[in-house]
This record gives sequence, C-alpha cells and structure tokens, in this order.
Amino acid sequence: MTATATGRNLIQRVNMGDTLTRSAWRDPSKEAVVDGQLRVTYGELNQRVNRFANALAARGHRRGDALALMSGNSLEFLVTYYACAKLGIVCVPINLSWRSEEIAYVLGHAQAKGVVVESQLVAPLLTALEDASAVREVIVAPGTGERRQAPTDGRAWIPFEELSAQGSDAEPDAFVEDRDPITYLYTSGTTSAPKGVASSHLAVFVESHSAVIDIGLSRSDRMLCMMPLFHTAQLNAFSTPVLLVGGTLVLLRAFDPGLLLALVEAERLTHIFGLPMMYRAMLDHPQSGKHDLSSLRLAVYAMAPMPDADLRRGMEVFGCDFALGFGQTEMAPITTVFRPEHQLSHTGSVGTPSINVQVGIMDEDGRLLPAGRSGEIVYRGPHTMEGYLRNPQATEDAFAHGWFHSGDVGHFDADGILWFEDRRKDVIKTGGENVASIEVERALYAAEPRLQEVVVVGLPHPRWSEAVTAIAIARPGEALSEEEVLAKARDRLAGFKAPKALILVDEFPRTSTGKVQKNVLREAYRDFFKQDVGADKAGLGASSKAEPGARPA
Repeated sequence: MTATATGRNLIQRVNMGDTLTRSAWRDPSKEAVVDGQLRVTYGELNQRVNRFANALAARGHRRGDALALMSGNSLEFLVTYYACAKLGIVCVPINLSWRSEEIAYVLGHAQAKGVVVESQLVAPLLTALEDASAVREVIVAPGTGERRQAPTDGRAWIPFEELSAQGSDAEPDAFVEDRDPITYLYTSGTTSAPKGVASSHLAVFVESHSAVIDIGLSRSDRMLCMMPLFHTAQLNAFSTPVLLVGGTLVLLRAFDPGLLLALVEAERLTHIFGLPMMYRAMLDHPQSGKHDLSSLRLAVYAMAPMPDADLRRGMEVFGCDFALGFGQTEMAPITTVFRPEHQLSHTGSVGTPSINVQVGIMDEDGRLLPAGRSGEIVYRGPHTMEGYLRNPQATEDAFAHGWFHSGDVGHFDADGILWFEDRRKDVIKTGGENVASIEVERALYAAEPRLQEVVVVGLPHPRWSEAVTAIAIARPGEALSEEEVLAKARDRLAGFKAPKALILVDEFPRTSTGKVQKNVLREAYRDFFKQDVGADKAGLGASSKAEPGARPA
C-alpha cells in the first residue's frame, strides 16, 4: 500500500477508531469512562488506545489479523476494541459463559493470533489454548484476579500495562477499508457450531449514528454499561454511540439491584439498559423509591417483553421514559425501536424501524407480504453483516431473495408497528396448529400478576404432537395454584393456544446476557408428558412443581 493511498484513506475512511479520535479532539477534558474508582477523560482514553495500538503494530499485528478479547466490562475492553479498530485488526470478543471447548473452537475458527485476557480469566483460557496452536501471544489485563507466573507453553505472555507502555501515543496510520470487519461476534450454537458474524466498520459506524438519533443521545448523557460488552447490544447499540457523541460510560461488571439504584443517584445516570427481570428486581428491592432517580431520561430493555404491570410501575417509580430495542447480532444489532410514545398504546410490539433499516415481512417463496400477514421478518440496510465467517452457504441462505433473513416470525399492523411473534424454531406445532410462544407468555403475564417470569415451549405429547407448556417462576412469597393459572390462561386464549401444563421452577437456564435458554428447557422436560399419557385430563394435560432433580442446572 503506497503512502499516498494510506494518506487518502486516513482522510476519507469510515473507521470506528476514528470516532474516538474525533471525540477526543473536540473535547479532550470531558469525562469519557468511569470504571470503579478510575475516571478517564477522552484525551486520556484516546492516548491509552493509541499506545496500545502502536504497541500491537510493533509486535506485528496487522490489518485483517484477529485478536481475541476475553474480558468483563472494563476500561481495558474498550481500549482493546478501539485499538484494534484503528489498525484494522478484527476484535473477537469471547463470551464469558463459554466452556473451554467453545473458546477453543472460536479461537481456531477466527484464526486468532493473540488473546487479551483479564487476570481472573486466565485459568479457563489455559485449557482452551491447548487446542489453539495458532495463538502466539497472550496479553494479560489487570482484571480482578491475582497475577500468575507466565506459563511456559511456547507463547509470549505479556502484561497489558507493560505492553502499552512500549507504544507511542501518536495516532497510528493504518489503511483500513470501510467494509473491513471490525469484529467477529459469534452467535450461540444451540444446534450447531457457533457462527462468526463479520460486522464491518461501516455497519457499526452507521448503526452507532442511528442509535444516537433513535435513543436521543447527547454529550451531556451518562449511560450505564451493565450488560456484557462482549455482546453486540451493549457494545454497539449503546457504548459506541455514547463515545461517538461525547457522552460518558459508567461501567458495571455485574447486576446488583441495590447497587444500581444507588449508582443512578451517585453518577446522575441519564440512560440505563437491562433486561425486564432486572427492572423487576429493582422495583421489588427494599431500596426502591429511596434514591433520587430524577436524572434518568430513558430506561431501555431488550431480550423479552416487559409485562404491562411492570412497565407501568417502572414508569411511576423511575419517572422516565421506557423503550425496547429489537434486533440481532447480524444487524449490529438494532432493527426496530419500541419507542416511548407507543409503550402503552401498542403494548407487546417491537416498534418501528430504526433509521437506515428497511424491514419487511416475507413468505417462504420470497414474496413481501402486506400489513396483517405473518411471515419471516427480513431486513435491508448498511447495518447488515458482511457474512458468516468461512461459511458461504449460511451466508447465501441468509441473503436469499435480496434481503437478510432474520429467522424471526412477525407481522406489521395497520399503524406500521412491527409485532414479533416468535423465533421460527420456537413456534409450537400443536394439533395441526401453529402457536407463537410469545403470545402465550404475554397472556400469562396479563392474567396472573403473581408470576415473576414465565416462558412457553412445546414439549413432545402423544396426542398433540407438541403440547403448549408454561414453565414459570413465582414471585417471592407467592403460592400459585397451577389449575388456577391455567384456567386464567384459557379465559384469554383460544383453546389450542392455552397451556396444557404449568411447570413451576426456582430458576431458568440463561445465556450470559440473561436470555432464557428455551432449547435447554425443552431438552430437560422432553419426557414430561410421558408420565401423564393415561391421565390427560380431557386434553388439558398436567400441572406440576418440578422435582429438584428435574430442573436443568
């Protein structure tokens, strides 16, 4: 690459690393990140990023190389991400709930040359490295654990701070194309190996600007970063937009309802993002109502619908607007926003399209469907991934008919509002009918306020093929009658949609982002109805409190 070409590229390129450079150029003394007791300005953050980037370049890391990142929410996570961006290195965030074999698979599939790992995560990484021979160096960030003696495994083991100290704080000059990948984010592999989603600088750049507009962010905003940064929602829908516009990120490693309520007051947070269950935990906490939450402007939720009762209570207690972000990793991730003005008028929907995303509903033959008709939700827009890494067939399938296929089923109503019905794989086929699990879950929440959380799955049944089955957690201190809950559900749902059984459990298996793993529940209770073949209760099935040994780990 000639010096002229690189110079022209630096002037015109679309690069996520440059968004930080420009924020620091505009306002170097503005507070950018709060990580525990550490407070870092934009000027300081950009210098840290440049030093680490230049040190990586000196060690031979180049455009297109992959660098894995195994870290909780920390300043070092952000430094690594933006340093990779400025050099054109592909950052590969590691899901901290993965087992060693999953980590090893991703390191190999991404062809990672190195890993940045926090000190407390070195032990699980070591096992994975036994099957990842291409990894030539490990950079150990401070983290929350004790520093260990470097293993003698033939790799270079380098402290993060020591490596950073070797780099210049000058802006690195690197040629990076707009459509070069900035990350490989791996989707959960519940039925097959995880797929690596290659998202470009342009996709995340445009998505970050869209989020600024859709969420209404400004340089005066202070956003809580509580959900894991290795997940696309926290990283690209909230963190990169905040740093692009010059706001402040307040990092939190784990959710604690009491701590979070206090943090809103102490840090004068304006925006928070969490799961519905987290908002419910804050509302039910003894400290609820005892902190000054007047700084809050917007509370965003995702992964699951917010029960209407919780939503109304949240609006009253938090005194701010609520919104839902809907999307997926392949779309970087936001595709629609369930906006504050629709929260009570269209309860249960997923809102209207994000800026720069075109949303359609398509049948199996590739025809777009009108409002009111259900089909697969499909997308077009610059947010869309470049493709699945080293998986051309999956990429071709996902881009069939000139649209990206989400794998979600939904419809638009007459007001142009999108309604998510279910994941295609979660649609329950019972007695010749298709039932959307989300619809049944909403009905149960509306019918029984004593339910803390409920998911609906289809379980094998000798009569119905699949039986609509509710699996639920009761609110603390509440005793539920299974027959009473099922009766209330039958008052709100068509007969074939009503649950045939209610299984009460103490907890759900979850992903690292808090999403309930329905595939694990289906497997754990796949033989549930075999015990009731002779006592089908006129087709109503059975109710049960799951035995402790039957609950998934």
